[in-house]
Amino acid sequence: MRHFLTTLDYSRDELQGFLDVAARMKAGPHDKPLEGKSIALLFFNPSLRTRTSFELGAHQLGMKAIVLEPGKGAWPIEFEDGVVMDGDPEEHVREVARVLSRYVDAIAVRAFPKFQRWEDDREDRVIRAFAAHATVPVINMETITHPCQELALLLTLQERLGRTDGKKFLLTWTYHPKPLNTAVANSALIIAAKFGFDVTLLCPTPEYALDPRYMEAAASLTKAQGRSLTVTHDVDAAYQGADIVYAKSWGALPYFGRWADEKPIRDAHRHFMVDQRKMELTPDGLFSHCLPVRRNVKVTDEVLDSPRAIHIDEAENRIHVQKAMMSALLGGR
Repeated sequence: MRHFLTTLDYSRDELQGFLDVAARMKAGPHDKPLEGKSIALLFFNPSLRTRTSFELGAHQLGMKAIVLEPGKGAWPIEFEDGVVMDGDPEEHVREVARVLSRYVDAIAVRAFPKFQRWEDDREDRVIRAFAAHATVPVINMETITHPCQELALLLTLQERLGRTDGKKFLLTWTYHPKPLNTAVANSALIIAAKFGFDVTLLCPTPEYALDPRYMEAAASLTKAQGRSLTVTHDVDAAYQGADIVYAKSWGALPYFGRWADEKPIRDAHRHFMVDQRKMELTPDGLFSHCLPVRRNVKVTDEVLDSPRAIHIDEAENRIHVQKAMMSALLGGR
């Protein structure tokens, strides 16, 4: 049995295998290779694309998807071991994971950080607790990484660019009125490094660098393939020659839980918004975003509505890569 928690657990060849199957599934009929199987989808946070693509994808594979919202339509869950459970949680993950494992063939979890202490959130305790106690595969639907979004991005880039080795990938921070999760940024950095891009991370100040485990992994992955990882705060230099501009906003980790202190820095960098002037520096680069996206805050209408924008293709490809991944984990035909 194998989980799908982070793409760091998988080789490039294994991930390419998922992508190849996804491309075939996208092109062909829905033949229901997982007929009769089931999956529990646990949403601790809201979703549009993730819920729709997982629930519909499971249906197309022949599976039954059970959607659960702990604390709302299902009992709140405790994750700390050795605690006296006299608060809100009604049951412990040790029971939840094992009971669900008796009912379903896989468990998928969406659980964002609590945004209070990064030292705690970086442990990814919710999904790792499910993985520790479940006896069926556990799938990450976004926690502190978003591996399904990574696969959808790569499938889309391979459709547009072909082989990605030696292409330039720009991951740019963008302004947002609120500090956001670093999950998609972490994942975009890793998948670009793993698939042979020269990677540039553009962010306002050194405080916006990502968690060292992802920075170090990306540096190692690029070096092993003779590629580069560059961190810069120079907007124009970063855009020069980029084949793909991937935009995301995230909060600065040194200010985690102290967002009022971080806000002046974030507000001072509204000019990081992706616009046509910056895109013309690429000069023919593609643009994408994981969605949801705030128009004319993160990126202008002109860029989002241009033929070079591939964010809708990426969103569609979520369903295809997730079907391929679920089929592989659960032994589909």
